[in-house]
Amino acid sequence: MAKFILKNARVAGGDEDRSLDVVVGDGSIEAISDGGSVQDGDVVDCGGLTIIPGYIDVHNHGAVGVDVNEADVDGLVAIGEFLAKSGVTAWLPTLVPDSDKNYVRVIDVIDRLMEIQEFYPIAQAVGVHYEGVFANEKMCGALRPEHFKRFTGAEVESLPRLKKGVHMTTFAPEIEGGVKLAAELARRGWVASIGHTRADVETLDLAFDAGARHVTHFFNAMSGIHHRDVGVAGWALSRSGVTFDIIADGIHVHPRMLELAVKAKTVGGTLLISDSAAPTGLGDGEFDLWGERIVVENGRTRNERGSIAGSVITMHDAAKLMRSIGFANADISIMASENPAKLLGLDDRGQLAAGKRADLIGADEAGVIRLVMIGGRMADL
Repeated sequence: MAKFILKNARVAGGDEDRSLDVVVGDGSIEAISDGGSVQDGDVVDCGGLTIIPGYIDVHNHGAVGVDVNEADVDGLVAIGEFLAKSGVTAWLPTLVPDSDKNYVRVIDVIDRLMEIQEFYPIAQAVGVHYEGVFANEKMCGALRPEHFKRFTGAEVESLPRLKKGVHMTTFAPEIEGGVKLAAELARRGWVASIGHTRADVETLDLAFDAGARHVTHFFNAMSGIHHRDVGVAGWALSRSGVTFDIIADGIHVHPRMLELAVKAKTVGGTLLISDSAAPTGLGDGEFDLWGERIVVENGRTRNERGSIAGSVITMHDAAKLMRSIGFANADISIMASENPAKLLGLDDRGQLAAGKRADLIGADEAGVIRLVMIGGRMADL
């Protein structure tokens, strides 16, 4: 594998007014230096580009016309290529509720992708996210309630496992067996995330104690905040040890509420996600998705029931919105890279530091991505 010296780079989180060299070898960051020592390798003049860790999207249903639930290996590769161009270096293919038969098929497809993807400079799938299989029907959003499950002790067995990688499940703790489900997910080493829920505070606390420490797409598909009713949103903000992810498209959550939520929870407790759906990258139009007709108009999705059906943004779009409301590159990197890596237990990435995987983005002063490196390989832009 080639060795690279990324010269004249600005490093988010460091002194962004000073030129630094990022030395990459054997797929990892070897050093970040002031360029004083002579290094062998292919020199890439970054010309003042700001270098940040690659984005990690823990909630992504698809893009460029490909829906994860319906994808084959070529389709997932196409998603990975698209995501790489927008700075995503790792992602969790995210499944909406579906038949057990199709789950088996899709998990096999993801397994096969993970066997070959390391040889390509595409966003790397690092596991799977089952969204809303165990959800509250009254908080279903765009999900299909006919495929929802209840937990009586064995239903997790119906969710096929990958041969390797992270497993994440979004669930409502108030459903039958919900708290026991949280404990079972934690026992298996799965990420148990609370969402599509209207649970009360007592039930949420029990789920937290059982191992559910994260909340899916904050504010959306959950009970909100009232001064006499804490709600799921109020619990997530006020409960120490809870993190949440949030869709920063300015549609799912108003930008002022985005700012409020992050400042209340802190940057360290917040993850950015895309919640991207198959129409992402295709512009406005009508699309068949999840068994119904989806309309995308002015960047907003709408299903036949009038609900928002995922987003059509990229993680870079989310980063740009957060920057527009006043967050610094270093803070955005924490929310879009470091915190997702921590949630998924990916200790080898998410930070710009020696010894970490060389998953990197280089953006110019206008915020345009000019360089993407995935595992030490340059991606095509």
